[in-house]
Amino acid sequence: MSTGRILEGAGCVTWWGFGPARDLLETCVPRPQGELNVLLVGSGDPRHILKTISGLKDTESLRVWVMENSMDVVARQLLLLYVSLRDPGSMGLQEKTEVFLELFGNSQVRSQTDTTLKQVAARLSAGVTDSLDTDTQTHPCLDTTLLKFKEQDELARIFTRWGRPASAPPCMSKLWDARVRQHLGTRYDARSGCFDWDLAMKLHDRGCAIIHKQQYGRWRESGVAFEMREGLYSVANQTLLSTRVFSRRGDRMGVRGYWGDIVSSPYLSFGVETEDEELLKTQNNQHVKTAQDVSVANMQKLFKSLSTRGHSHTSPAGEGSRTLPDESHAGEEQDLTSHQTELMNLRGVRVTFLSLDSLAKLSTKGRFCRLFNAVYCSASMVHHLDSTLRQTMAPDATLIVELARYLLDLSKEQEASFATKVSEIAKEAGFVAAHTRDDTAYAVFTLQQDG
Repeated sequence: MSTGRILEGAGCVTWWGFGPARDLLETCVPRPQGELNVLLVGSGDPRHILKTISGLKDTESLRVWVMENSMDVVARQLLLLYVSLRDPGSMGLQEKTEVFLELFGNSQVRSQTDTTLKQVAARLSAGVTDSLDTDTQTHPCLDTTLLKFKEQDELARIFTRWGRPASAPPCMSKLWDARVRQHLGTRYDARSGCFDWDLAMKLHDRGCAIIHKQQYGRWRESGVAFEMREGLYSVANQTLLSTRVFSRRGDRMGVRGYWGDIVSSPYLSFGVETEDEELLKTQNNQHVKTAQDVSVANMQKLFKSLSTRGHSHTSPAGEGSRTLPDESHAGEEQDLTSHQTELMNLRGVRVTFLSLDSLAKLSTKGRFCRLFNAVYCSASMVHHLDSTLRQTMAPDATLIVELARYLLDLSKEQEASFATKVSEIAKEAGFVAAHTRDDTAYAVFTLQQDG
């Protein structure tokens, strides 16, 4: 395999992470007083955000700062957080879990889920447009006001694209198959055996035996990871489409398609770890439950935690406006207000999205001086870390870096080499390895104390 194709299976856009959800403040003992601040660089999905929120004490407050390398990923983050924040009165626990996991990990979804996507996309678009007009966030928990104007415009365009039916809808099955063909090359006709090998010799060998052969094979073949209901999963998941720029004979051409992971699977984020021993039971050396079962259980646990902390965004008077519209207001204003009532306001929690190029600039801004109690960095973004990060981290802060354990196209030697490189980068940036729990998916570091 050529160097340029080593990570072709992982794709060039990170729709989900390559490791399980972590409470990024778990190692902060004792916890600092006042507001806790966490920076996520390239996390790709909200798994760490949701897990960290669920670990908060009632008296603690949290500010999450998110930086991605693509506005398509930012849009997905906002969508999945919006679904997560839906008030139980407007979306039940089971429905929320199904919608979240379908949009999160399926190349194709049910028509009902597509309808929900279009509705949420319209509301997100209205929210971004409103924040552009007023320079204020439209929901206490979700803040896009620190994005550049052109980035907010791009967000609005992405949401509009999701919500507006395409005149010629993309055939996701063909787009997915094209990626599989490109990745496997001459092995395509023997792809079933390739899928089995990756599962048994790589994922299972890395501790993910909960991922069943049938579900993994179905996902590798079609891109559909979660089928929680009997139904037709036939509508393209618009949130997994993006544009990749190719250079051919000096010309640059954008090609719209599916450019994400086709090897490691979306099961890694929520489906391979659980504290519920019942879900890990085996019979004849086979897991009784599946990664889908674990994903459902973990999502429901996280959503229940959010509901415990959250309450409706608007006042009772505001709730009344949902059924008795004020004719003195414009229709769009009524619509936005009614949408806001669908979301919970998590007490003391705010998620703020930063510009794509903001990491190198954080150390030059006073508001970020010694601010972060924890910083998370994905495997794809670790090369951006340098000594300036130290200036933004609070005393006793933690740096968590995603390793290459679940990048299946890498050999064990390449995986080990990557871990060594991460340690070198962290050391050069002023960090030392932390003695925390045995975690093969992430490397954890703390600030090296001066003197």
